[in-house]
Amino acid sequence: MLITGGAGFIGSHLADLLLSRGDVVTVVDNLSTGRRANLPAAHERLRFIEADLKDALAAFGRGEVFDEVYHLAAAVGVKLVLEDPIRAIETNIEQASALLHFAVRRGGEGCRVLMASSSEVYGKSNHSPFSEEDDVVYGPTTVSRWSYACSKAVDEYLSLAFHRQHGLGVVVARFFNTVGPRQVGEYGMVLPRFVRSAVEGKPIQVYGDGMQSRCFCDVRDVVRALPRLLADKECSGRIFNVGSDRAIRILELARLVVSRVGSASEIELVPYSAAYAKGFEDLQQRKPDLARIRKAIGFAPTIELERTIDDLADEVRRGGMGSNGG
Repeated sequence: MLITGGAGFIGSHLADLLLSRGDVVTVVDNLSTGRRANLPAAHERLRFIEADLKDALAAFGRGEVFDEVYHLAAAVGVKLVLEDPIRAIETNIEQASALLHFAVRRGGEGCRVLMASSSEVYGKSNHSPFSEEDDVVYGPTTVSRWSYACSKAVDEYLSLAFHRQHGLGVVVARFFNTVGPRQVGEYGMVLPRFVRSAVEGKPIQVYGDGMQSRCFCDVRDVVRALPRLLADKECSGRIFNVGSDRAIRILELARLVVSRVGSASEIELVPYSAAYAKGFEDLQQRKPDLARIRKAIGFAPTIELERTIDDLADEVRRGGMGSNGG
């Protein structure tokens, strides 16, 4: 098994799962946003390679093949994308292309690839809930906010093209607000940012009017779905929403965090122009249609948002939550 970005938030949880079921796992991560501490310090079935993905792929020996590849390496988070759009665009597209070419040339017989994508791909469509075959709607190219969505859409186009032209067993997973232990708010991730502020007794900053709604799914539920999607050949060449369809307004989320943590933190509304930049666009809702993944693998989240908040709060109190991505 190969996990790119495997020292990041989602990748490290996936590595834990695969190791627990007895797999031999290779993780490639340049630690630009991931953390080595997210992975076991020593494990006989885990190999960690600190390197840029393209360099690591070029260095693998000819006899080294992988049956399953999980491509989770990416530039993530609204803040990171706005601050360094060149890095985000090039990282997302170039790494995905390199990984797919590698899988065709050097993957094992029947090699399967899980391509991580994002609900951002839907853009600013007003349709609800978002279904995998829906049209996508983006803002102008002068608004860098949409560059991440476009880059992940290109990753999806590439993945599906490799499936059609080379028969590569690719599954695209569109993640909807994955949250949980090891995630941090440094790159704009809302829930860990709220939880840390609440634990530390600092004001919780809600961007906009707080009436925008999102659906949050615990990472431990998300990673359990990924090997199942790859194992089912009927899922190859298809796109799947992965997340929860329990919607909550961001202002309500802040209040829930305050309640669960037992915090005295005040909630502050911060204009988008102050949080990000003038002209920043956000969606009022982002809710997935989960009919396809339910039919395919019977997916159903089991970890309630309240438990996720409690676990994040415990992690903050222990001094954890050091870095997010992968």
